[in-house]
Amino acid sequence: MNASITNSAFYRQTSAGFTLIELMITIAIMAIIVSIAAPSFGTQLANQRVKSTAINIESALKEAKAESIIRRQDVTVAYNSTLKTITLTGRNSAIIASYSINSKSDITQVITPDSVTQVIFQPNKMVSGASTEVVYTICDTGSTKETKKQVVVNKIANISIKDAGSC
Repeated sequence: MNASITNSAFYRQTSAGFTLIELMITIAIMAIIVSIAAPSFGTQLANQRVKSTAINIESALKEAKAESIIRRQDVTVAYNSTLKTITLTGRNSAIIASYSINSKSDITQVITPDSVTQVIFQPNKMVSGASTEVVYTICDTGSTKETKKQVVVNKIANISIKDAGSC
């Protein structure tokens, strides 16, 4: 009877824990799952950066529109591509607000006619200088996929975000 007690105690001690093979298989499976999920995660981050930048631009434009009505004066919206900022200025070039843009976001601004480089909101709820619309196209420089959005301001100062454009 003593021999059976000794054998069961021996088996209990050696069967506790994981073998090296089991650990290697578990790590290999985890590496495969991570390698499948990583590209999807990167695309999701790029989408979020573009969406955040589009919302920042939309907020700046809506604030400029509201400030022009409240102040009863023209409010100018200018995008600085080197500093990645959008600046709202009022009468005598007084800065009303400044918005920072994500450094990985690439913004192209298309204004009709081409000679105009900024958007001017008037107190009569119109946009000065643009014959049809102003389009800001936002792309992500950190992504290989084409993640893009457009913020559009038309002549009567309606501001909208669209999933469109080309990077």
